[in-house]
Amino acid sequence: MKPMVLFVSFGLCFVACSHGTVSSDSGRSGLAGAQNSSEAQALTPAGDQELRSIVASGKLPELQWPNFSQQSAAVKEFYDEAEYRLAWSRGGKPTAQATELIGILENAEQKGLDSKDYDGERWPERLKELQAPAGSSESALVKFDVALTVSAIRYGTDLHLGKVDPRTLHKDFDPEREKHNAGAFLWRNVVHAQSVKEVLAPVEPPYPGYHRTLLALQRYLRMSRQEVADPLPQVQKPIAPGQQYEAVAKLVQRLQFLGDLPASATVPASQSYSGEVVDGVKRFQARHGLEAAGKLGPQTITELNRSMTERVQALRLTLERWRWVPHEFTQRPIIVNIPEFVLRAYDAPGKPGLTMPVVVGRAVRTQTPVMEEDMKYVVFWPYWNVPPSILRGEIIPKITKDPAYLQKNGFEVATYSGQVVTDGVVNEEVLAQLRAGKLMVRQKPGPKNALGLVKFIFPNDQNIYLHSTPAQSLFSQARRDFSHGCIRVEDPKALAEWVLRNNPGWTRERIEAAFQAQKEQQVNLTNAIPVLIVYGTAIAKEDGQICFFDDLYGYDKALGKLFEQAYASAR
Repeated sequence: MKPMVLFVSFGLCFVACSHGTVSSDSGRSGLAGAQNSSEAQALTPAGDQELRSIVASGKLPELQWPNFSQQSAAVKEFYDEAEYRLAWSRGGKPTAQATELIGILENAEQKGLDSKDYDGERWPERLKELQAPAGSSESALVKFDVALTVSAIRYGTDLHLGKVDPRTLHKDFDPEREKHNAGAFLWRNVVHAQSVKEVLAPVEPPYPGYHRTLLALQRYLRMSRQEVADPLPQVQKPIAPGQQYEAVAKLVQRLQFLGDLPASATVPASQSYSGEVVDGVKRFQARHGLEAAGKLGPQTITELNRSMTERVQALRLTLERWRWVPHEFTQRPIIVNIPEFVLRAYDAPGKPGLTMPVVVGRAVRTQTPVMEEDMKYVVFWPYWNVPPSILRGEIIPKITKDPAYLQKNGFEVATYSGQVVTDGVVNEEVLAQLRAGKLMVRQKPGPKNALGLVKFIFPNDQNIYLHSTPAQSLFSQARRDFSHGCIRVEDPKALAEWVLRNNPGWTRERIEAAFQAQKEQQVNLTNAIPVLIVYGTAIAKEDGQICFFDDLYGYDKALGKLFEQAYASAR
C-alpha cells in the first residue's frame, strides 16, 4: 500500500526542527529558475494525443511497474504544468537534467530504496536508443518522457513519505504529515534545475539521524560486497575471558572487519580468549544490545555471524521509518525507541537533553504499540486502575486463591465512578461482580504502586503511558521487555522536570515536593508535548557508533515484506 499523503527517532535523533513543508514551490536553491513552459518541446497533434491518452489511462507497458494509477494525479499535475509538452528531451536527445535524474534513480540503493522500482535497469537501453544517430520517433520520446516522469514521482514520493503507509503495520501510528505536490514540485524545481541532486535534498527528512543512517547504509553496502562467508563456530556454553576458543584468529578477523577491533590487534597465543580481543567483543556487544560483559556466548556468536546483507536490510527499514516522521513539530518531542529500550527528550534539533533506559511491553502478548500522541498532563501519586485484561487474567485468579490478596498488596475494589467498595477481604458477592465486569480494581497511590509516584499521560485508545516504577532492578538488564505494554522510565524526576519546564512555577523544588506529597495531583501541561513510540533496530549515533538491536516484536520482518511488495499491485 502506498501513502496517500506523507514518523521519528527511534532512539535515533528525532527532533523538533524549523524546517518547513516540502511544497510545490519549495527547494529552489541550485535552480536556474522555474522557466517558461515554452522551453519544453512541443508535440505534433498525434504526439499530444498519445501523451494525453497515456496520462489518462494510468498505464505504460514499458515501465517495470506499468500501472501508475496511484501516481496518476501527480503525473497529470506535472503535464498540466508542462502544457503537455516534452519535459525531458530536446531535439530527440535527453536533457542534462534527465541524464542526472536517471543516474539518481539508478543509484536508489544509496538511499535505502530499490532502483528497479524506478526502472533502474531499463534506463541504459532507453538512453542508448535516444542517442542513436537515427534518432527516436516522437512516440518513443513520449514514452521516454512519461517513464521518467512516473519514475521520478515514485522516487520523490518514496523518498519523502516512505514506500509503505505506516498505518498498514501500526494502526495507532498516524501522525500529521506533510503534503507533497509531487507533480508540480517535479516540474517547477527539477526539470530546469542546475543541480537535480540539490533540489531533491529538501524532499528528504531533515534530521541529522536520518543522514547519519544514510552514511551507515553506504558503509554497510560496501561491507556487504567485501564480506567473505566464514562463520565462527558456535559454542555450547559461554566462553569467559582467559579460556580457550578454537577460532580466536577468526574472531579477531571478524571484529576487525566490523570495526570493533583495531587493525593492529594481534591474535592471542595458544587460542586464548583474552586481552584486547575481549575488549573488542565488549564493544561489539554494547553496539548490539547484548550484555557487554565480554563472555563469548551463543547469542554473541549468532550476532557476530549475522551477514552484512541483514544489517543493510535493518538500515533500509530504519530509513523507511524515518520517512514516516513529520518534518517539524510544534514542540520538542519525546521519543521512545522500543528495540533499543531508550527514551530521549529533545532540547534542540539533533540534541537530546535527556536520555534514559526504559522498560517496554513483553514481546509475547503485551507488546507496546508504535504510536504518536500528545502528552497532555502529569499525575503525581497516581492510582493504578488495573486494566480489564490483567484483572481477568491475573488479579481475579489471585483473589480466588487468597481473598485477602488485595488487602495485602494495597489494592481496593471500586465502582467505575470511583466509590470504594472494599479494601479488605473480598467476599463471594464482590468477586462475582468483579468477574462480571461490574466493578474495578485499583492500587492505592504510594511507593509500592506499580506506577511508582508519577505517570505521564498522552491520551490514546490503548491506554499506554509513561510511568515510574518501584522495580528499579530491571533497568540493569540488557533486554528490557517486562511490562504489560506501558513504558516504565528509570529517572521519573528528571523526566518530570523536563516535561514541566514550560509550566510556570514548576521548579525542581516544587516537583520534589509533589513526589513527597502523598496525595494525588494532576498537572495539566501548558503546551502539549509530542510523544512518539517508535521501532528502529538500526541506530546511527552522534558518536559514530552504528548499533543494531533485536527485532523484538517481528516488526522488521513484517515491514520487510510490505517494503518489497509496495509496487506489486502496479504490475
